[in-house]
Amino acid sequence: MQNIFIQNENQRMILGTVKRFVDAEVRPRAAALDAQQDPEKSFSWEIVERANEVGIRTMTLDEKWGGLGTDSLTTSMVIEELGKGDIGVSVIFAQTLKIAQIMQNALNDEQKARVLPGFAKDPRGMLAIGITEPDNASNYFLPYPTSFRTTGQKTNGGWIVNGMKHFISNGNRSSHYLLFVQTEKGKPLAEGSTCFLVERDRPGFTIGRVHDKMGERLANNAELVFQDCFIPDENVVGKVGKGFGVLAEFFPQSNAYAGATILGVAVALHEKAIDWAKVRVQGGKPLIEHDGIRAQLAEMRMLIDASRSYIHRACWLADHQDHGWDKTLGVLPKAMASQAAWKIATWCLEIHGGHGYMKEFGVEKLVRDAAAFLHSDGVNRTLFLKAANFMFQK
Repeated sequence: MQNIFIQNENQRMILGTVKRFVDAEVRPRAAALDAQQDPEKSFSWEIVERANEVGIRTMTLDEKWGGLGTDSLTTSMVIEELGKGDIGVSVIFAQTLKIAQIMQNALNDEQKARVLPGFAKDPRGMLAIGITEPDNASNYFLPYPTSFRTTGQKTNGGWIVNGMKHFISNGNRSSHYLLFVQTEKGKPLAEGSTCFLVERDRPGFTIGRVHDKMGERLANNAELVFQDCFIPDENVVGKVGKGFGVLAEFFPQSNAYAGATILGVAVALHEKAIDWAKVRVQGGKPLIEHDGIRAQLAEMRMLIDASRSYIHRACWLADHQDHGWDKTLGVLPKAMASQAAWKIATWCLEIHGGHGYMKEFGVEKLVRDAAAFLHSDGVNRTLFLKAANFMFQK
């Protein structure tokens, strides 16, 4: 197995570019955008356009489509670096980067030729995936024998789709969507759903409300509403009734990417805790000279390093599955990283004392952001059960 703990020269160059982008474009804007009362105004097209200029937005596309062809391991490193600047910015690009990977693998040649060149050339091109519904969230992770409420009725030349998705990252910002629809009545969603490619301007498809979130505010999550929306047969991704096959075959690194996002937040919290411990004097000496604080900072480092190793292992094996991939790697890295980040968030808050509770110090924002991935990309308890089902072959 490749030594995943050593960055190669290409990865160092890419990460240097991303770090400069975060320092110049994300950090100066993040606090003000987070403070916007209207959730739609927390999103920044300027950040997207600057990211496009340096090649971040399309980096997972193959070179023939205008990208860099970055592998999953490198992409996870980029996502973490973005997360150090802001979790929402990391989310909007993590979604776009992973869905671009899925599209160039799962779409047929005609679909790729129709979609990918335009997406690559559009400086505001973003991507989203429509799975979660008000009645179906943890259901599809396990999956339970239930059906999607969003349904497709076969008609001449295509499908008539009705229903709604919610909590969709980039839902109100994307140019293209992968949408999961129940196309076979009476079957559970894992057996009777179909994946469709949907364009933003398709008649019958509208955007509902943009959700007003506690944290992760620089990413918009929205409802997708379908009212007698005609989707042609040529927009079926994979096979009719085999939508979950698309998820299983082309989605193995999704969980690890989510872990990389929240790991970036954990690193930002750790750095804040260290910086504060060096300057805050209590008991006649800086906090960092108190043994209890020093030990706690070391434990934070351990949690970060262990989570990163797990994420990197999952990402490398997602691309090299014959070297030892097992399905628990598709669910557990995010759970580990998010639990580590939440522990680090509470410790960072405690180290700052009352100052951490005041918004001007920036810890408060990071604590709100750290809470997001206790449930995002799968509620942790659900993911543990899914891993157990893989382990014990339920």
